[in-house]
Amino acid sequence: MKIATYNVNGVNGRLPVLLRWLEETAPDIVCLQELKAPQEKFPEQAIRDAGYNALWHGQKSWNGVAILARNADIVEVAHALPGDPEDEHSRYIEAVINGITVGCLYLPNGNPAPGPKFDYKLRWFERLGLHAAGLLASGKPVVLTGDYNVMPTELDVYKPERWVEDALFRPETRLAFKTLVDQGWTDAIRKLYPNEKIYTFYDYFRNAYGRDAGLRIDHFLLSPQLDGRLLAGGVDRNVRGWEKTSDHCPVWIQLAD
Repeated sequence: MKIATYNVNGVNGRLPVLLRWLEETAPDIVCLQELKAPQEKFPEQAIRDAGYNALWHGQKSWNGVAILARNADIVEVAHALPGDPEDEHSRYIEAVINGITVGCLYLPNGNPAPGPKFDYKLRWFERLGLHAAGLLASGKPVVLTGDYNVMPTELDVYKPERWVEDALFRPETRLAFKTLVDQGWTDAIRKLYPNEKIYTFYDYFRNAYGRDAGLRIDHFLLSPQLDGRLLAGGVDRNVRGWEKTSDHCPVWIQLAD
């Protein structure tokens, strides 16, 4: 089973890129972030024509998450992260597909930091941690994937000294991610490539993609039930070089059936 995550940075504006990537790589499950489209504007028919069922939670202009499944049913579990009923941001969706619980998330950016946006990021992280602990306790196979807006270590960022005050790299953010992983999750890409430079995001400015000046902020966390099934994984870096593409690259893992 191949599972992928992709921050599309506008699902309608990048639809040709998304459809081309789906056709070329054929992942079984896809988690999308930053749809930037209200619920009724999600391109459901185009996704179905590509061979995928879809579950999504949209929001006008901002945020938005979706889960796609190829030739499989999607059973919705949640379309929001528990813990704050007043949080109206479309940042989390959870479903069961072929016996695996899939949580698709778009964690807040948090800049400028310090400030209210950074406080919201840390509160969201706390809520995620509480929910993740419950998922682990369930004993079910779970994958939590998406755009975490975190570079966990200096290996995950080009020129880390330039990012020390950024919300994605501040000590509080990195500690929150480490605390989450230490519950018992496996950072799948880092397990496969423990010492290699792996980037999933390249800014549109300063020829970041051409200079390979990137960040690793899109992650897969696997529960113990899936850790032993991890076979392979990687980043479809070439997609970042396509015309009118997202500033993120698709990231994928392969699990044994």
